[in-house]
Amino acid sequence: MRDNYAPERLRVIIPVGGKAKRLLPLTAETSKACLRLLNRLLIEFSLVSLARQGIQKFIFGVKGYTNYRDLHDYFGSGFGFSARYGITPRVHIKYQPNVDDFGSADSARINMEYYNVKDPVFAVQGDNIFDVDVKELVDFHERKGAMMTIALRKVENVEGLGIADVNKNMRISRFVEKPIPKEAPSDLANTGLYMVSPEIRKIFKEKGVKQIIKERHHLDFGYDFIPYLIKTGRPVYGYTLKGSWYDIGTPQRYLEAMRDMLDGRFSSLTEFGGRISKETRIWVQGESKESMKRRREIIGKIKRGKIEIKGSVLIGRHCKIGNDVRIVNSCIDNYTKIGKGVTIENSAVMDRAIIEEAAEIKESIVGRHVTILSSQNKPTKIDSISVIADDVTIARGCKLKATKIYPHQYVKGEFINQTLMPS
Repeated sequence: MRDNYAPERLRVIIPVGGKAKRLLPLTAETSKACLRLLNRLLIEFSLVSLARQGIQKFIFGVKGYTNYRDLHDYFGSGFGFSARYGITPRVHIKYQPNVDDFGSADSARINMEYYNVKDPVFAVQGDNIFDVDVKELVDFHERKGAMMTIALRKVENVEGLGIADVNKNMRISRFVEKPIPKEAPSDLANTGLYMVSPEIRKIFKEKGVKQIIKERHHLDFGYDFIPYLIKTGRPVYGYTLKGSWYDIGTPQRYLEAMRDMLDGRFSSLTEFGGRISKETRIWVQGESKESMKRRREIIGKIKRGKIEIKGSVLIGRHCKIGNDVRIVNSCIDNYTKIGKGVTIENSAVMDRAIIEEAAEIKESIVGRHVTILSSQNKPTKIDSISVIADDVTIARGCKLKATKIYPHQYVKGEFINQTLMPS
């Protein structure tokens, strides 16, 4: 690969095994990789970016029922995904054999052995969104003679991230997973993108690696495997990522990524279908006869001032929106019904939600099939990074601030900074 980059030879392994606790309750019943973001699955953004660079072979390193079910049922072997985005030749998607792993690095080990991978591997995290020039990354990896190359990104806040210490040649001398901010060796964060040489299969079999698994009962890239490679003198290098990268680790980061992407900061996908004019960043999606009829109704109301739109807004297919609705820097997913006088600001409303009149939703996430009851006399107000999981009904007059609600509940009253779970 040194002089003849061949993307079709690369294998992309995507470990998807965690429970995404920081994104609860959105992930209570849904794989984090399959959360809806901008009216599609979160993981689709990165898959599209890689597939459009000629990469064809993907392995989902799935662990757990929910992760396997959601990914396999949606993607299958890759036919539908390839057709949806017009990718030829089509991508091929495989899944981890029915073996539980001990972490992200162990997932890579299992899949490289099972599928007898002898080509370079690009291991990526299924819950991140990224935009990387793979050819440039591979060239850097080959030029340095690296065993592993980690894509790094300068960050202002190191909290919750793996941090690398590099020398002037970008060789990593120390790596600390999720350090206390004052103990972080630098501001270079691990993006969870790893270019790995096929020789790594031999290292996975070493006594030291087996000892880590035996003693710690896990083998993660950040906590275990990268420090082991550095400690044993293997060449591990840091590559400075130039493209976009989002760690969708918390509801706040979810909303920040949504806003950035609506504003066009993710170069692989800046258009979402149905843009109403070149002068605005407003999309109203529609493909079928029925959804195009709804699209025309919504656009007509926007032009007549019956619906107020500010900033960047994406509205999905088959939506129905009443008069005097105000939407600012937000995403409204498919089949959503919004009543008269509703305000939605800096928020995500997932598909099939019903939001009744006069409701206010600000800086919050509303899950799938949620019903928000509200009226002029008893308006419902939701704000301050509140998160409502799927299939929840909110009573009229409810007030939620920084509150998380787990699926399948009926909620009434006022709640500040609380987590509501089924009794």
